[in-house]
Amino acid sequence: MSGRPVAVIGVGQTRYRTRRDDVSIAGLVREAALRALEDAGLDFADIDAVVLGKAPDLFEGVVMPDLYLADALGARGKPLLRVHTAGSVGGSTGIVGASHIASGAFERVLVVAWEKQSESNATWALTLAHPMSTSLVVGAGGYFAPFIRAYIERSGAPGRIGPMVAAKDRRNALRNPYAHLRIPDITPEMVEATPMLWEPIRYLEACPSSDGACAVVLGGRTAARAAPGAPAWVLGTAMRSEPIAFAGRDAVDPRAGRDCAADVYAQAGIADPRRDIDVAEVYVPFSWYEPMWLENLGFASPGEGWRLTESGATAIDGDTPWNPSGGVLSANPIGASGLIRFAEAAQQVRGAAGDHQIDGARTALGHAYGAGSQFFAMWIVGSECP
Repeated sequence: MSGRPVAVIGVGQTRYRTRRDDVSIAGLVREAALRALEDAGLDFADIDAVVLGKAPDLFEGVVMPDLYLADALGARGKPLLRVHTAGSVGGSTGIVGASHIASGAFERVLVVAWEKQSESNATWALTLAHPMSTSLVVGAGGYFAPFIRAYIERSGAPGRIGPMVAAKDRRNALRNPYAHLRIPDITPEMVEATPMLWEPIRYLEACPSSDGACAVVLGGRTAARAAPGAPAWVLGTAMRSEPIAFAGRDAVDPRAGRDCAADVYAQAGIADPRRDIDVAEVYVPFSWYEPMWLENLGFASPGEGWRLTESGATAIDGDTPWNPSGGVLSANPIGASGLIRFAEAAQQVRGAAGDHQIDGARTALGHAYGAGSQFFAMWIVGSECP
């Protein structure tokens, strides 16, 4: 990315659960923020600006919560900005925070994203036909299932691929203490035995609804030198969007996703993503989106993504590990899910990912997408300052 070097110098996450009745929204975001500040060796007084991200207010039934979070996040008297790009918002929020540093306007920025889905019902919110908008038809799964069926028909992928991804990511989640879904001994056969929700998506091929928050502290070169832990340097950032519907749109392989990947790869010097990226945290809310995004992001040729999954290349011990944290399939506080992908990528190159650390990871991709596969946000982080 252009401008001054930017580093991730602190990461904090809450544990992800179905309900966090023990805290308010303010308490939830503060929990993640305090952990990120502790990781960075800072407190709220050291932060120059705060950037917030969350999904649509209807998902929580709380309108404009950013209006009362300034105190909880130590932002009184400082710039506070809220970002909104639907499900990709966590990633977009991280990129806006990085831009604050790269521009030279600030030295230390706190980025926080969250969702407390138990406050309302996101599936209900996504089912309504809002005025002047397209109905998403019985939740996100109802919207995305036709695209998955189109991918299967187009690629000839066998039905076992989706359950393979679901079992792989949930096994990875057993290594992640923050993960929401923890299913010991899960197998593809166990996934195939669960009820069909939206053909071909079965119950265990869908992400959960989670409460949780994620925070990162971003800093410039001076802040990175003073931080107690290893930094993750931001080597490239990119965002793209496209309308939800237009003549000739390919919703299986969106143009915005391909263009976003090409942009961030060019900034980071990535010529071959499968060869040059050591680990990827990719937004996969339904299992079939792993092979679909393998192709959209250039890790596999068109129609070949499912073969890469079937070969075991995307397993935690494969040569292209995807979602070693367990991914969105194992924890999904929607507004935070993109920032979690970005934060987990940073933890990998900092050598701080714990039991799901990929040995020797030096370059990592964080990916998020949102709405009708129309908003994309990505960053590449590395262990060396650019």
